[in-house]
Amino acid sequence: MDSSLLEDFLTLIDCGNFSRAAEKRAVSQPSFSRRIRTLEEWVGAVLIDRSTHTVRLTAAGDRFRTTAEETLRRLQLGREEARAVAKASSETLRFASTHVLSLTFFPSWLRSLEIDAQRNVTIELIADNMVACERLMIEGRAQFLLCHHHEAANVRLGSDFRSVRLGSDILLPVAAPQVVASGITADTPQLAFTSDSGMGRILASAWATKGLPPKPQPAFASHLASVLAAMARDGRGVTWSALSLVEDDLAAGRLVRAGGESDEVPIEIRLWRPKARQSPAAEAFWSRLLKIEAANPA
Repeated sequence: MDSSLLEDFLTLIDCGNFSRAAEKRAVSQPSFSRRIRTLEEWVGAVLIDRSTHTVRLTAAGDRFRTTAEETLRRLQLGREEARAVAKASSETLRFASTHVLSLTFFPSWLRSLEIDAQRNVTIELIADNMVACERLMIEGRAQFLLCHHHEAANVRLGSDFRSVRLGSDILLPVAAPQVVASGITADTPQLAFTSDSGMGRILASAWATKGLPPKPQPAFASHLASVLAAMARDGRGVTWSALSLVEDDLAAGRLVRAGGESDEVPIEIRLWRPKARQSPAAEAFWSRLLKIEAANPA
């Protein structure tokens, strides 16, 4: 079977409809639809419920989704392992990271590990939203994922992955001084994370755990915490941010806390990897990391 049919299937799930998925896969919609039917014929079951306008998986499709994700990831890992053996003198470490940590944590953390001092190792970093980063890991296009984590929030990386805690952070509400001085009310504009944001996922889960109602309809939403922080500095409303991102703004008075300690959400900084063995460089990096973390627990 052509593995690109699996990529078509997963793209359809991500995009939510056939036209957007066909555009993303650079084929016509009729051709894309035929490819999905070809996959269903190969599987021997209907995977997509076509009775609704939005894409919904049948029970068989939901079960096959996990198989498709794992198959593509293992194919990618096998390909990379073969490349590593063929090019042992030139290794690459591929990291995916959420935007905030790519700016606030990754550079200094990498420097502390002195990985970039190894001449035969190339470091690649892709910064994106949490949903996209999870997809990179599931498909085997990244060896490690650096992200914020909260025990109440669901992570799409299941039992085939493991993680190590690297540090801690705090999610807290902030706003420009003039916004807080005027009084925070239900009418104060909310600057919120979109659904594909890891921080948005964490906040929603943490609030649900505490039995708190969801926040009012936001005046502005983005998956980029840096954009939300910039909007807050401009006096456009209240946003939630990682302390690591706005620490300098708080110290300089450009932003102030818009709530008390009880409103804050403690979070972890974690590094994820597949349980399956990876390239020699990735395994050497992981072993070194575990030794450092054991000697200096976060």
